[in-house]
Amino acid sequence: WGQDCTADDGTDGVELWGECYSIENTTELDLSYIGVTGEIPPEIGNLINLSSLILKENQLSGEIPPEISYLTNLTQLDLGGNQLSGEIPPEIGSLTNLNILDLAGNQLTGALPAEIGNLANLTELELGGNQLTGSIPPGIGNLSSLTFIHLEYNQFTGEIPYEIGNLTNLDWLNFVHNQLTGEIPSSICNLDMNWSDPNNFNISENQLCPPYPDCLSEEDIGYQDTSECIFCEEGEEVELWGECYSIENTTSLNLYANGLTGVIPPAIGNLVNLEGLYLASNQLSGEIPSEIGNLVNLNDLYLSYNQLSGEIPSEIGNLVNLIDFYLSSNQLSGEIPESICNIYPNLSYFQVTHNQLCPPYPECIEDY
Repeated sequence: WGQDCTADDGTDGVELWGECYSIENTTELDLSYIGVTGEIPPEIGNLINLSSLILKENQLSGEIPPEISYLTNLTQLDLGGNQLSGEIPPEIGSLTNLNILDLAGNQLTGALPAEIGNLANLTELELGGNQLTGSIPPGIGNLSSLTFIHLEYNQFTGEIPYEIGNLTNLDWLNFVHNQLTGEIPSSICNLDMNWSDPNNFNISENQLCPPYPDCLSEEDIGYQDTSECIFCEEGEEVELWGECYSIENTTSLNLYANGLTGVIPPAIGNLVNLEGLYLASNQLSGEIPSEIGNLVNLNDLYLSYNQLSGEIPSEIGNLVNLIDFYLSSNQLSGEIPESICNIYPNLSYFQVTHNQLCPPYPECIEDY
């Protein structure tokens, strides 16, 4: 790019929108509400000492330049209220000092990049009023400092990720008017917010299906298009991943490599006659529900090659008829529960490799 002008203080500068800004001494740039037009020049990435870049409410167009990733000292990036188009560049994940990211009210398209999960210091995420598509990435749960998340008036699809429950500092959550589907994860009840005030919490105008978490009332949930929801016979059937399964007659559930996302629903524990559960090679996340311990007739448990996290529930020791036990290649952590020794002697296959499981290991599996 080159240092193409000399600033008023005599230092090397960058020319942006007809002005020369010192590379060394420009730490804040606020050009909001002044009618700036054209594209954001890639040379903006030369202002490496910027901590605040505010260009909101102008007529800026074109794409967000990936060179913005060089501004690693930024704590505030506000490009809201322009006519920016194209996708959010994944390079934005390099701005790990960001506290505020506001890209609302533009014409941005494409998916929310997974790299957004790198912004661990983010307190405000404002992306409302764009044309963003795809699912909300599970990495959003890494943003544990987040107090404000607005994704309203986009075209997000898929389920609300289970990891949303990690955002225990949230005060404002707005997902209004998207195309979100599936059930609302029970983990949302981990959040401490004013559910009944739509200024604090609003998920209406989606396609979210009952049953809804206990912490939310019908009023809190607002209008949902449930025309595509599956309604199973209460007490006789269980709804899992958009299908109804008979509690009495389902002995095998084979959804291997079926593109499943989200969490394993706790309701799976109602299929008490299940003998085979095959959920390997999907994109399942969240924890293994403790209710899996209700499946005492289970012979085969295949959960390998997913993104399951958290600890192996101690209730796994209830599965005394288990023969094949596969939990490998996930993100499981913590210690293996001692209850594993209730079932280990009867197992023909036991596989928990490629996780993050910690010693000390139960004595019964030390040889393994």
